[in-house]
Amino acid sequence: MTLSSEARRRTDRLRAVALEAVLRVCGARQDRYDKAKWHTARGVISVTGAKFMNWSRSFGGGGAIDLAMHLGELDFKGALEWLARHFPHCALSDSPAAPPPELALPPRDDQRLPALRRYLLGERRLPAALLEPLVACGTLYCDTRGNAVFLLLGKEEAPVGAELRGTTSRPWRAMAPGSRKDLGYFSLPVTHPSAIILCESAIDAVSCLALHPGTLSISTAGARHNPLWLSSLTRTATPVYCGFDADHTGDTMARAMIELHPGVRRLRPSRKDWNDELRARR
Repeated sequence: MTLSSEARRRTDRLRAVALEAVLRVCGARQDRYDKAKWHTARGVISVTGAKFMNWSRSFGGGGAIDLAMHLGELDFKGALEWLARHFPHCALSDSPAAPPPELALPPRDDQRLPALRRYLLGERRLPAALLEPLVACGTLYCDTRGNAVFLLLGKEEAPVGAELRGTTSRPWRAMAPGSRKDLGYFSLPVTHPSAIILCESAIDAVSCLALHPGTLSISTAGARHNPLWLSSLTRTATPVYCGFDADHTGDTMARAMIELHPGVRRLRPSRKDWNDELRARR
């Protein structure tokens, strides 16, 4: 079998993934009365076999690739990669699929902690009472380049990624190589939280908890409307709020999240983000 024929067969297998399965992974809700109708962040979509129609946008297509492109606003290659990631059994051929890249956390450098504290306490105005427990347990540390490292934790508190934030006057942020944001998140542990607030970054999550004591403040590591772990949070009795930034992206992602998860409510910072609001108050 040539490489080109393998690629064609893989593409055909991914295109044949059931549209209903794609919609469920994307967080769409099936209509209560019309089972062929699905409510998505991009509007109402009707499914007939392998065909779909988005009546809200007057757009239709056929097959899982077209649907993934439409729902995720992806190009053809991006849609194939997304489908292969979420339906790996359909992407398999005679050759095993490449494993996901291993997580590569930056090495820790405790000698740089004083500079990290000066940045987070002085410039960012984060409370020491919230930061020091994170440093003590290793959820927050400084790497050899002086960057703040906020760990994303998954099952059994195992690291599944990290947000990296520069601590100089030059803004810089990134994710540790191999981070898997849908397997976990950064948060500050709170016993019996009064509410769950989703923020766009770890610094915003710390700031949000300082402003709203007793809440479970979580970072989604970017404005994402449907992280895979969100559904489990919305099934709890604790109210969930989308606290994304007060800008176009934050508002757009919040609307998309609430469309998919109607129980989520919007909590908009009075400034651009929670850290701006915290610094204005302190």
